[in-house]
Amino acid sequence: MSVTAVRYFVGDQTVPALPDLDRGLAYGDGLFETVRAHQGRMHWWPAHWQRLQRGAAMLRITLPDERIVLAEATRLLDGGNVVLKLVVTRGSGGRGYSPVQACVPNWTLSTHPLPPSPAAGLSLRWCDTRLALQPALAGIKHCNRLEQVLARGEWDDPAIDEGLVCSSEGDVVSATAANVFILRQGAWSTPQVDRCGVAGVCRAWALKALPAREARLAVTDVEAADAVFLCNGVRGILPVARLGARTWQPHLQVVALQHRLAAEHPAFATEVS
Repeated sequence: MSVTAVRYFVGDQTVPALPDLDRGLAYGDGLFETVRAHQGRMHWWPAHWQRLQRGAAMLRITLPDERIVLAEATRLLDGGNVVLKLVVTRGSGGRGYSPVQACVPNWTLSTHPLPPSPAAGLSLRWCDTRLALQPALAGIKHCNRLEQVLARGEWDDPAIDEGLVCSSEGDVVSATAANVFILRQGAWSTPQVDRCGVAGVCRAWALKALPAREARLAVTDVEAADAVFLCNGVRGILPVARLGARTWQPHLQVVALQHRLAAEHPAFATEVS
């Protein structure tokens, strides 16, 4: 995803570049959000900011003033249909892990082109990379994404759209960059993210819209499902057509969910027929 515009900040001040000794660069000591904008408006901004606040509380990171962030983001979006990325780090500090020296946050705003419209049905694979259990980081979008980098690096086949990853204990967690939902015996469920994984903004929406339950899911639960879809806040609801040798036909409930999302979030209105 290429960058179309980028701005850097320290606290409330604009700066020409990230400061030296930024802890996000040195240690991944920070958080990020990617927000889909439609005609310059970010429909799910409150949900993204709330998750950022949860992450900041867990990591004890000071956030910049939301009013300033929103004003700068709106100026950068300039009415466009793009993806906005916000990165907030603890700030700058000396060498070493101690966070005590850093108190003024560094943050970056950048805009990126929208991803391609989703295919009629995604083709998935299972990833060998496992996600470590760490409840202290579970649910939030912290800047250490090395497990996802390793998982996504497992394939370069353009016919494979995404990979599903499990925890170190073998339960299904998510895709590399999306949450996963399955339909079995008439009920929808999605993996719990209390030990690892990200609590996605679109996931939260789908949990209420379906409704669905959170549960520990095994590989066999996914492979035996009647329907599967992925979701995230940038790409919306993504039906799954294949996982290895297992295939699914389009499911009426998934199509209905796509239409409901399009009705509630204008950015996705052009991606349903």
